[in-house]
Amino acid sequence: MILEKYSFGLGDRFLHQGKAQLQALVNARENGVDISPVWNKSHREHTIVGTEPVSLRDEAVNAVEAMGWQQNCYVDADHITFSTVDRFIDCSDFFTLDVGDDIGQRASDADIAAFVDRHSQYIGTLEIPGAGTFDVSRETIEAVATTFLKAVQTAGQIYRHIVAKKGNDFIPEVSMDETENPQTPLEMFFILAAIADEGIPAQTVAPKFTGRFNKGVDYVGDVSKFEKEFNDDLAAVAFAISEFGLPENLKLSIHSGSDKFSIYGPIRDALRRTGAGIHVKTAGTTWLEELIGLAEAGGEGLVIAKEVYSQSLEHMDELCAPYATVIDIDASQLPTVDEVNGWSGEQYAAALRHDLSNPAYNLNLRQLLHVGYKVAAKMGDRYYNALKEFESDVSRNVTENLWERHIKTLFID
Repeated sequence: MILEKYSFGLGDRFLHQGKAQLQALVNARENGVDISPVWNKSHREHTIVGTEPVSLRDEAVNAVEAMGWQQNCYVDADHITFSTVDRFIDCSDFFTLDVGDDIGQRASDADIAAFVDRHSQYIGTLEIPGAGTFDVSRETIEAVATTFLKAVQTAGQIYRHIVAKKGNDFIPEVSMDETENPQTPLEMFFILAAIADEGIPAQTVAPKFTGRFNKGVDYVGDVSKFEKEFNDDLAAVAFAISEFGLPENLKLSIHSGSDKFSIYGPIRDALRRTGAGIHVKTAGTTWLEELIGLAEAGGEGLVIAKEVYSQSLEHMDELCAPYATVIDIDASQLPTVDEVNGWSGEQYAAALRHDLSNPAYNLNLRQLLHVGYKVAAKMGDRYYNALKEFESDVSRNVTENLWERHIKTLFID
């Protein structure tokens, strides 16, 4: 199974927007850009919403049939670990191997020494074309192995477990973004060496980048620094493919947390310059577009949207705890429940929609509602029925967001 050059991870908390999401990729094809859909949903999201992984496969199949989609599509077991992978094996064909907990954990001294010996030919002056020249010592390689080798070994164990259960016809991604500091291009090169040593035919790899990738809002950080890191990682990946025999279609995966619009320009420029591919995970954007659509629909839709906000504000600490490292909410900038209850649907949508040119946009409210999907999940059929009743308003926003803000900005404009 070979992942295409461009692919988009389509997060969908409540499994109702498959057709609307796919419409954005239909628009892309009509404008000359082929992007493969990858529906993704994590163990945590399934647990909170009360769904099983097979439901995501069902959504993808139904959307593809309804839209007459003839190209490939995939279902991602998102951020799985050894303890959670089994429930995803039968219904997934893309596996994001999340080994963040093992980054910084030390592999055995024997394994570290063997890794250094295996790659000792790089000791000296090493040029990574496009990224620069580096002085490499045994200590350099040992330091990379000390930080990352155990994590890659864990990825190998998960990969082999999946192969034993279902064979090797699936797409593996190795997620290395759950660490404090971004990897240097030299570190990325040796991480990819370890991935090759483990026999993982990774087709995507998710590195850590500088700056904040908070949920649902724009990138916070030095865009020029991100641009250099992104280009350096592209160079390290290209060099590692030739050095270690990794899959030729290996590409970077951006775990965007949704809507990192300020870095889309540098990414687009780099892709055009190098001809590289990319995988982008849009995470919870779809859920927020549902709320916007419900608010704009008015009536019961607006009532539900307001209740979601009031309950999210009341239970903010509980909702934010699992996402504490990827949100920055200034509670003093959140509107009161009474204020929101007085809003029209247009006012609610303006505060939530990620339009930086609109002075009504509130990034604190957006982050809170991003993690507030548990509130909607507890509404059960009431929420699902509203999605059906106001489908036209919701789907319009879902498609427009993916097409206008994400795909056009990354690949077309």
